[in-house]
Amino acid sequence: MGYFKNVKKNFKFKDLTNYIIVGIILLLSLILKATGNLPRSSMTLLTQIAFSIILAVSLNLVVGFLGELSLGHAGFMCVGAYIGCLSANYLGKVIDSQLLVLIIAMAIGGVVAAFFGFIIGLPALRLKGDYLAIVTLAFGEIVRNIFKNMKTFGGALGLRTTTYKGSLFIVAFIMVFVTLFLIQNIIKSKHGRAITAIRDNEIAAKAMGINVTYYKLFVFILAAFFAGIAGVIYGHYASPVIYSFFSYNYSIEILVMVVLGGMGNLTGSIVAATLITVLNFQLQTRLSGDLAAIKFLVYAIILIVFIIFNNAPKLQPLRERLSITRILHERKEKRNPASIKNDQAKWDKIPTKIKMDEVLSVDVTPESPYTPDKPDKPVKKGGK
Repeated sequence: MGYFKNVKKNFKFKDLTNYIIVGIILLLSLILKATGNLPRSSMTLLTQIAFSIILAVSLNLVVGFLGELSLGHAGFMCVGAYIGCLSANYLGKVIDSQLLVLIIAMAIGGVVAAFFGFIIGLPALRLKGDYLAIVTLAFGEIVRNIFKNMKTFGGALGLRTTTYKGSLFIVAFIMVFVTLFLIQNIIKSKHGRAITAIRDNEIAAKAMGINVTYYKLFVFILAAFFAGIAGVIYGHYASPVIYSFFSYNYSIEILVMVVLGGMGNLTGSIVAATLITVLNFQLQTRLSGDLAAIKFLVYAIILIVFIIFNNAPKLQPLRERLSITRILHERKEKRNPASIKNDQAKWDKIPTKIKMDEVLSVDVTPESPYTPDKPDKPVKKGGK
């Protein structure tokens, strides 16, 4: 009973917000699919949304909670996509179940990407800011060029993969739930408090006994693991897997999702990843032919507007008014006193010794001004 009381005491509705958002998207998609109103293009879009959320949430763990700037997240995704999909090609010859092959491939891709996360996490112990961003950016470029020149992975033509014939977006959204569950619970634990302490003041964190080396490596490894899983999901709907997709531009796009949604805000990362993915998809499908040249211009303008709205101090009142958190979770709302009935705190219902309509006064005469008490003189020996 004591355990359930503590759970009830510590429970907050906002802890379920992320699961509710993702659950609504998945539920609506399943209803549309069951009724036959979900086209194949929408399934592809939902898969893109799912792995974009995984990438944004995992990168937010590095950038938002740890406070380190990483521009190599697409590189970890690249490693997971190539290694995981190549493993899936071989496993498909032995295992008949495509779902089982996909699960094993995600595990392999995630573990290999986590190993590279460990390698990148080592220089993160000594590098900060722009220097770390340069190292991670270089890592992403080196990795994709290595895969580009390896015939085992298809070379410049890309790695041919067996696309998942089932509803890949369902598996992808299940992985979104798993990612949110693990990362959100880590953040709310003592480990999450240690990670944010390192972000706020690394020297103070060391002084308090926090193992900075361990937590930095832990965060980079965990973020790379989920990026590798996202790469495997991408590789099972896009064939061939081409190195050009994992360019530094995509790493910056993932970073934009994190910044647009708010540093250290998982709900914002989910919403921003969804909006940017849908925006990219719509621009690619609607701006074709000669209009395709202005796609990046329109995309940049929309992003600039979003970022200004999200960060401009003068728009703070408007952001608070439109905040989903404020609308859903604000408990202390302003109430009209006239609408309160049977208010037990009214003055006419509270028994007091002094009537509230009495006027209390103190007579002060100008002839006797107030003077502070003087300290007593010290008494000499002998009573003098």
